[in-house]
Amino acid sequence: MLTLRSSPASPFGRKVKIAALELGLMDTIEIIAADTNDPADPLRQQNPLGKIPTLVLEDGTTLFDSRVIVDYLDHLAGGGKIIPAGEARFPQLRLQALADGICDAALLQVYETRFRPEEGRNAAWVANQAGKVSRALIALEVAPPAYPDRPRIGEIALACALGYLDLRFAGSWRPDYPTLVTWLDAFAAKVPAFEATRFKG
Repeated sequence: MLTLRSSPASPFGRKVKIAALELGLMDTIEIIAADTNDPADPLRQQNPLGKIPTLVLEDGTTLFDSRVIVDYLDHLAGGGKIIPAGEARFPQLRLQALADGICDAALLQVYETRFRPEEGRNAAWVANQAGKVSRALIALEVAPPAYPDRPRIGEIALACALGYLDLRFAGSWRPDYPTLVTWLDAFAAKVPAFEATRFKG
């Protein structure tokens, strides 16, 4: 049995869970919540960076981060399922990198308000992170990704990024990006795993 250390609200953990569901591997994975702020959590021994998601293999070795984990899961499923082979691989990896970058910048904005006292917050730094999100969304609004019958890793990552913006920023992105809203609605309708992994806390 594999063990996934994550948290319910993590967009990166959600990406791994959707990938596992799409690949038919979820029955082989036990999900155990991790507290990245708790020095006593075994996560810090499983991953020296103390970050989620981390996948613990049956022999005790670990894989991290989410991009490595989904690559491993695709390999377990026979390869080429959600990460295409050949030249088609690179547009998907590029889209995944863009979507993960949205998540990174959004997370940094959340952490700034969650962990830093108001008097110590840097408005210019927060605006810089917000700008990364906005530029990525503008690029995707102009050219939203198309995908065949089953989603690939780039589309999965993008759906998780938009879902995280809904969760942490109350969907404030939606009025400015109607094409992406339509895209996400279509993704959710085609991929039941998206709703199944939604954090409702």
